[in-house]
Amino acid sequence: MAETTPSERAVRTSEEPGGPLIITEDERLLDDLLRLCAAAGALPEVAHGLPARKGDWEAPPLVIVGDDCAPRLRGVGRRPGVILTGGDADDPELWRQAVALGAESVLALPDGERWLTDRIADAIEGVGPPALTVGVIGGRGGAGASTLAGALAVTAARTGRRTLLVDGDPLGGGLDVLLGGEKEKGLRWPAFAESRGRVACGALAESLPRLHSLRVLSWDRGSDVSIPPPAMRAVLAAARRRGGVVVVDLPRRVDEAVAEALAQVDMGLLIVPTELRAVAAAQRVASGVQKVLGDLRVVARGAPGRHGHGLPPDDIARLMELPLAGEVPWEAGLLADLARGVPPGAQVRGPLARFCAGFWGRVADCGGEGGPGSAAPAGPGPGSAAGPAPGGGPRPGAGPSDSAVPWPAAGSLAPRAAVRKGGRS
Repeated sequence: MAETTPSERAVRTSEEPGGPLIITEDERLLDDLLRLCAAAGALPEVAHGLPARKGDWEAPPLVIVGDDCAPRLRGVGRRPGVILTGGDADDPELWRQAVALGAESVLALPDGERWLTDRIADAIEGVGPPALTVGVIGGRGGAGASTLAGALAVTAARTGRRTLLVDGDPLGGGLDVLLGGEKEKGLRWPAFAESRGRVACGALAESLPRLHSLRVLSWDRGSDVSIPPPAMRAVLAAARRRGGVVVVDLPRRVDEAVAEALAQVDMGLLIVPTELRAVAAAQRVASGVQKVLGDLRVVARGAPGRHGHGLPPDDIARLMELPLAGEVPWEAGLLADLARGVPPGAQVRGPLARFCAGFWGRVADCGGEGGPGSAAPAGPGPGSAAGPAPGGGPRPGAGPSDSAVPWPAAGSLAPRAAVRKGGRS
């Protein structure tokens, strides 16, 4: 076994948090790898072969091996998180070395630099499964998208889920105001306007206001009303890496920033009041959203004093040619509660809170956030959540009896996996 060799470059000490282990004698490759570690905020340890102590091989969150040292590691104990780097990722000998080493990925630099930087950052952040991300869009103005988004987040946090609520609508008035926390200290969107590349997920969460056991990224009261698309992409990616649940309140018009958000959403909820004009408006909204998001579902919102008037939720889903996620009946006193600073969904016995609790319960039953399980039973009623036919696709022409059907089979609601280019597994 080769002893760990100190490097003249900046590497971590034994007292600092563990970074990746780099094993190579190729000075040029080492320079490149140290540069990527610095970009990821990691302090690595450098060795020229297998460390003398067994624990030094097993302890690092990631091991990056140069092809010049790979032959020396034949027969070493297998462990996860080993990456083999070489000059040509298509070289058959490099792949033979990877098999012998048990490497999870093979890559060549500089083509794989971005992928490797993200992989290093993931390793030192201890990133687990990505958050289940739900986007809420109003079918028309005043449909209640912000209220539903807030209630979903409040309910998720109340049930113990790690929750982050993102205000993706610059003209919505601010979700911190909706939750009664406009004076709470913490960063708002303008502080992230210049974000590019990778944002640290832990630092993001800790910098945001904490309201009702959840973190909120909202707007300040300034005049800046735009989110640069790269900032939306970077911030939402960081929010998802944190795990748990992310709820995004989105505007009806899909611009470049909204498209970036929708690209990271696992499920969209389009809230549609139970009236014909609302359906006509929502159809236009849906046509824009569906260009980016595949899983879009209808939430029917009842009107005051409906008593049989207005469109039944099943008919709305049929007209929209979208699956029905459920109905939120009109909740008397909701507007008065919001005016007093009571957050939406706080009244646990109210229709809105019951819908949200049913929604998250079904997500958990279907293998989304909360753990895998069996499909939930059919038969949703007022304030409950339903879903599409198995497979998640819409059912054009569905009748009133089958537009609200059981949620998909377990696993089909798993959060979208992050897609990266450069690494080859």
